[in-house]
Amino acid sequence: MDGSGLPETRSICPYCGVGCGVLLRPDGQGGLAVRGDPDQPANRGKLCSKGAALGETVGLDTRLLAPQVAGAEVPWDDALAHVATRFSETIAEHGPDSVAFYVSGQLLTEDYYVANKLMKGFIGSANIDTNSRLCMASTVAGHKRAFGTDTVPGTYEDLDEADLVVLVGSNLAWCHPVLYQRLMAARATRGTRIIVIDPRRTASCDQADLHLALEPGSDVALFNHLLTQIHEGGAFDKSYLRHVSGFDAALCAAYVDDVTVTGLDRSDVKQFCAAWIGTEKVVTVFSQGVNQSTSGSDKVNAILNCHLATGRIGKPGMGPFSVTGQPNAMGGREVGGLANTLACHLDLENAVHRAAVQEFWGGGSLPTAPGLKAVDMFRAVEAGEIKALWIIHTNPAVSMPEADRVARAIAGCEFTVVSDITAATDTARLADVLLPTTAWAEKSGTVTNSDRTISRQRAVLAAPGGARDDWAILAEVGRRMGWQAAFDYAGPAEIFREHAALSAIAGRFGKDFDISGLRDLDDTAYDAMAPTRWPVSSAKPGERFFASGGFFHADGKARMLPLRWRAPAAKTDRRFPYRLNTGRIRDQWHTMTRSALSARLSAHLAEPFVDIHPADAAELGVAAAELVQLTSPQGSAILRARITEAQTPGQLFAPMHWTAEYAPTGRVDALVAGAVDPVSGQPESKAAVVAAARFDAVWYGFAVSAQPLHPRASYWARARTAAGWRAELACTAQVSDWEAEARRMFDLPAASLQSVEDPARGTVRMAFHEGGRLIAALFVSPQPVAVMRDYLAGQIYQPGCDVLTGLTPADRPDPGPVICACMNVGVNTILTAIETQGVISVEEIGTALGAGTNCGSCRSEIRALLESRTVREAAE
Repeated sequence: MDGSGLPETRSICPYCGVGCGVLLRPDGQGGLAVRGDPDQPANRGKLCSKGAALGETVGLDTRLLAPQVAGAEVPWDDALAHVATRFSETIAEHGPDSVAFYVSGQLLTEDYYVANKLMKGFIGSANIDTNSRLCMASTVAGHKRAFGTDTVPGTYEDLDEADLVVLVGSNLAWCHPVLYQRLMAARATRGTRIIVIDPRRTASCDQADLHLALEPGSDVALFNHLLTQIHEGGAFDKSYLRHVSGFDAALCAAYVDDVTVTGLDRSDVKQFCAAWIGTEKVVTVFSQGVNQSTSGSDKVNAILNCHLATGRIGKPGMGPFSVTGQPNAMGGREVGGLANTLACHLDLENAVHRAAVQEFWGGGSLPTAPGLKAVDMFRAVEAGEIKALWIIHTNPAVSMPEADRVARAIAGCEFTVVSDITAATDTARLADVLLPTTAWAEKSGTVTNSDRTISRQRAVLAAPGGARDDWAILAEVGRRMGWQAAFDYAGPAEIFREHAALSAIAGRFGKDFDISGLRDLDDTAYDAMAPTRWPVSSAKPGERFFASGGFFHADGKARMLPLRWRAPAAKTDRRFPYRLNTGRIRDQWHTMTRSALSARLSAHLAEPFVDIHPADAAELGVAAAELVQLTSPQGSAILRARITEAQTPGQLFAPMHWTAEYAPTGRVDALVAGAVDPVSGQPESKAAVVAAARFDAVWYGFAVSAQPLHPRASYWARARTAAGWRAELACTAQVSDWEAEARRMFDLPAASLQSVEDPARGTVRMAFHEGGRLIAALFVSPQPVAVMRDYLAGQIYQPGCDVLTGLTPADRPDPGPVICACMNVGVNTILTAIETQGVISVEEIGTALGAGTNCGSCRSEIRALLESRTVREAAE
């Protein structure tokens, strides 16, 4: 049975906050066919490389299928009783603030709602925070300070209608590729101009009219300067300013700042200001480069100040727009999943709001003050103040700043519960109790995307083994802790109705989040619910906010804030002379728990790396493909060097995805300090200070294997391939017996071996076979190994192949490293098409090979190949 006769089911992609619709068809054997949903308004059928590869990530190889206590499998009844008893006893002995939940934007809204209700409404503590604190907490703070609530004013349609889009701290092309392609479509049809504001040159700069490579952290100074130019050019909207307070104070503060701290050329600054001021339909898109800063909230408000001063907000094609990084970060914000928020955008520190929610839930007294935000929460764990911790669908031992310190804190906690789909994470390995949960395609509920659209996620695969839904686990623990009636839910539809009913109270208080129009959905209507943008009530339409004022402060006005530029908390010096920026790459996501299961997604960039400017590389004596050791006051990492002029001298970039499962020395957040924004509590993940040095390995290695391999080296990084695994290796210690070490690493004590060793040159080449088929190979050299990696990875299980040369046979083409993950097109295939077919544009490459025609996030790399070929021909 291949599933071709089964119907497709509408659902939502589980990666970023764009909220792309997917059509899912099970194959009847546990697999899944995935394509974009043409009727979903967020993506109109488009998917990025990660979404297109979802069907490759639903296997059960790494799944946690039964509860574990102290490493041993136990029945669900025993596990739940143990969790409920330990939390109850801890609260009884030490009080409600001795326990904490750390949850995730991977939760569905219904899961999030139950978690927040249990902690704030019945345990009586606000110690529930989420990994969304690391992503968009500064946006929440900025919105609340300016608007009175955490309101996203605009919609995705504004990207279609804008004449100018400014990307601030957002590599939209790689991190939100479907939105970027929407922007590219608008550019093609209406000539939309694009300005990128980012310290490094990213793929998003490929089609930009202007790139402002400002100094890290100087965004406030730039937008303060823009505000002064708005004033001097008479571009402020006097009529709209009747809806705004604080204009004069904000303007005075802006004049005090000095735009030269941005390090930008004056002519570029002038061009930016002229474009922004002279274009009424302007959308300012911002993301982690704004949020992940000790001045993140001020950066958000500096952007909002400019839109409020000009009245360019809440109208078609204009406004500030925050793009979020997780599929349900917005849903978590709506239910109050942050430590400083209440449900439905109500205010935790407002006694009237607390009383209303307490009455609705029927529980005890709600906490009167915010709980511990993420960084402070794990410091309280470290200090022994948090004695029972429940972590749900997130990997803080990797993703938190000061990751090594956080891992030690979790390991030392008296009682830690981890709910996840796998036990193979850095965090899960530290747990006292592991609870197996349903994964994306097995669970049903709702999520909210970046433009306030609520969509249904639907289950199409059966829950494997003993996996249970998160809401059901949380509700059962709530019942066992003594709150039977409050958590007696029959299913997610009932939870959603309760959430919608609670939002009616928020609506009566005049808040923005009101979906009371959905409170009476029966189970059938809930199952069939189409994508719906909130608010959904008789009083409010679900479109844009603030075109005519109507803000949510008590006086009904927005607030412009007086702001001053502040430098990043960590200062470079002689010991730590480099500024480290961290972020995401195109084909991986968060800590790779899902995306690394796909061989296709692992092919583009298979190991952790650091981008470094050629001048810095020369000063350090680092050549391309060598290893670099980064050291900060918090920790260290070893990464592969990528030498590129996309970086500014003195600045480095490294992705944050790799974990101890895939590259133990590549855990980049071990380098990042725990400095936070004083308002939002969001960590400064993009301005660490580090020292850099060439990593002097005595040997380098490359390996391929049919089965997971277990290296023992100073540096190793492994990745899945279509037939097995590949790994990069390096070490500072010599190996005396390479055959013995290889057999141990591959777990092949009896496989037949072909080998060539040259002790004088320090090279080793080994190929292991079983039944005449290649099952592993190892290549060792004193320098980074020069072999055709993608070709070798494809030879696993092939019969009679001779791979010891490390090269493709003359009669067999080598596609080379993957450029287009969607269509699995390699760099050599593209170069061959350029040379033999005469293709001269990205569009012609797409026609000939399909590369760049799906999500388009590889188009900048294709264009770079075309340009390099053009330069080479000119030189010849």
